[in-house]
Amino acid sequence: MPATPPPPDFHAAQSGVGGFSSPSSSRPRHSLNSSFSFGPQSLVNSFAEANSSIASNARSFALDPNRSILPASPMRSSPRMARRAKTTGGGRHPLAMDNTDVFQDFGDDGMQEDEEGREWGMVDRMRLWRHDALMQHLYETAAFWGDKVVSWTNDPNDAFWLAQTYFLTHQYSRAERLLTRPFPSSPPPPKKAPDGSSLNGHAFSTDAKGKDRETSFDPSAMPPPPLPPRIPVHGAGEMIDLATEYEGGGVARLVDMSVACRYLAAQCQMRQGKWHDATEMLGEANPFRGSANSGPAIPNMDGGIKIEASMCHLRGILMIKLNRPNQAKNCFMEALSLDVKCYESFMHLVSSEMLTPDEEWDFVQSLAYRDQTPEDSEFVRLMYMSRLRKYKHPEQHAVARRRLVEDYGLGDNPDVLYSFADALYGQFRWADCLAITTRILGLTAVHAPTMPLHIACLHHISRLHSKLFILAHELVEREPESHISWYAVGVWYMSVKKYSDARTYFSKTSLMDPRFSPAWIAFAHTFALEGEHDHAVTAYSTCSRMFSGSHLPLMFIGMEQIILSNPQQADEALNAAHTMCEGDPLLANERGVMAFSHGRYEEALALFQDAINLAQVTQTSEIAWASTYVNLGTCYRKLDRLEEAKRTYKRVLQLDPRNATALAFLGIVHHMLNEIDDAIIRYHETLSIEPINGHVLELLNLALETSASNKSFLKKAMPLGEDEWSKNMREKVSKSKGKAPAHGVSRTADDEMSI
Repeated sequence: MPATPPPPDFHAAQSGVGGFSSPSSSRPRHSLNSSFSFGPQSLVNSFAEANSSIASNARSFALDPNRSILPASPMRSSPRMARRAKTTGGGRHPLAMDNTDVFQDFGDDGMQEDEEGREWGMVDRMRLWRHDALMQHLYETAAFWGDKVVSWTNDPNDAFWLAQTYFLTHQYSRAERLLTRPFPSSPPPPKKAPDGSSLNGHAFSTDAKGKDRETSFDPSAMPPPPLPPRIPVHGAGEMIDLATEYEGGGVARLVDMSVACRYLAAQCQMRQGKWHDATEMLGEANPFRGSANSGPAIPNMDGGIKIEASMCHLRGILMIKLNRPNQAKNCFMEALSLDVKCYESFMHLVSSEMLTPDEEWDFVQSLAYRDQTPEDSEFVRLMYMSRLRKYKHPEQHAVARRRLVEDYGLGDNPDVLYSFADALYGQFRWADCLAITTRILGLTAVHAPTMPLHIACLHHISRLHSKLFILAHELVEREPESHISWYAVGVWYMSVKKYSDARTYFSKTSLMDPRFSPAWIAFAHTFALEGEHDHAVTAYSTCSRMFSGSHLPLMFIGMEQIILSNPQQADEALNAAHTMCEGDPLLANERGVMAFSHGRYEEALALFQDAINLAQVTQTSEIAWASTYVNLGTCYRKLDRLEEAKRTYKRVLQLDPRNATALAFLGIVHHMLNEIDDAIIRYHETLSIEPINGHVLELLNLALETSASNKSFLKKAMPLGEDEWSKNMREKVSKSKGKAPAHGVSRTADDEMSI
């Protein structure tokens, strides 16, 4: 298995290189006194003391929050490549011949020279088995052999990797117990065998340099060596006794030895629902904040992801669990500021809409890309830009997408394609968006950001409702534990107007993922579509509290308040939404409707024009904004600018010839311009689409009465006058006298007159 990382050297942990720092130089002897509090302050103090001492700098990797998980964790706990022995053996594992140092070993040259000619002992072989089992996802195998290694060595490094194995098998309580249990802070001295050789669960030989070399150990040749004692502790009182007992040697918990262990312990506590304990483990705020070695300008020491940023991200998740959304937002922002590679914090900020569109844009542009990733700064910035909401900066978004395709060759990458689909969805171009989402789902079976867009497009295109049903059925069959599967079911029920059933599945979706905003919005939509406007307002208000960076819930509240004839509440909601987002054309249209209802026609006219201009900026289809054109024409009509109103209504009819509202309003304009015959024609066209429109029927009767009183129909049918028209008709009848009329019907001049 050449792809598996190579085996490390166990003995480097004893020398302190790359492993845990020795408490004798980095923390007080009674380190277990900190057991009364699981807070990270003792670990922070140890890191500060380690940095202040030049001698301990080489052993401070485990305490450094600016490193990634491997250097900040016990590095020598997985098998490292052992140099080929002088006497070659035939049954060596391929990892032993692998020269790739995946674990970034920081050992010195003397240690590497010491490894030459060294044979593997039982502990090294067990470590190799444990590590290989992890790489092959045989977690129970890894846990079984890893537990034996810890029993032999009592080494914190081995305990850490055993805890990792427990975590991967969802044994969170067991992993937490191991991480919060005291261990000797430095490996115990090797025991001496009767022949003077070293024994510590396996045999060592000592060279002239004082380095311990492991030699083959034959259990039959000598009695088993004494094992280093475990330190069972069940309470704080026993911890104090142990601290006194081990005053000279030093005893500490794993969580006080390494930031990686503390982070893993907090992960275990969070998975068990012990949110307050996990918060105490990490600290209410970043304990490293303000120190000399922390901040966005401090690059990662090894090119990975700062464990400090990961701890801030986990703290943000805990704040969500504890219903502290503002603190969660700050934690995610701090995590991304500390390390721009922490994509999960970025996605929590964007997908949960914790920031307004302007705040999102400014924050992403202000990140320290060049300081933290000088070679890849532009690529990371463009990728994050492509995931932001598209209400503003359309040109910059288009440039970012084009560069990702042309400069970085990501034209067929699902995340980049999603950016195109998201832009099209915001422009109401459902068919184009659906084409791209279909391509994405062809590349990858399930792409979480794309699925809501794909489902929504199928919902908006009515002829594809059957495909929506098939998709929902497939998702439920394939991934019943996914919240998106049940969201698709709810959308299908909403598309067939079964709103009560749709609410049931939207509620289930929200229970499975409380931060999935489309389900909350759709849940509120079902009330609005049923005419339950009061319930809709309540549901939209809940959305507004949960997704404080989104203007959509406030806009929908304003729309519902307009229907409920609550102008003051509608104004408050729409203005609040406008404060959060100024680039949404739909919001501008609704604000124009509100201004029109107040009789402020000039203001309404400007707002409707702004909505149309914003829609053109986003390159959307004008058909989607036919209603806004109708509203604009109505404002012109109210301001007696009738010719402009006529042009606007005709523009609507060019986009949608069967728009009954535009036909009726155009008829009114013709009526006001005393173009009675044109008005009658438009009224008839309107009634051909909406036969029972009472208002249009009344207007048609008025137009017909006006036309009859003015005899306008005679002027058009008889331009030479009634007498001349009668004379011409008699002449035509006399010429055809004696001829049999068609279909055997006799027709006289009086008949023609009566027609």
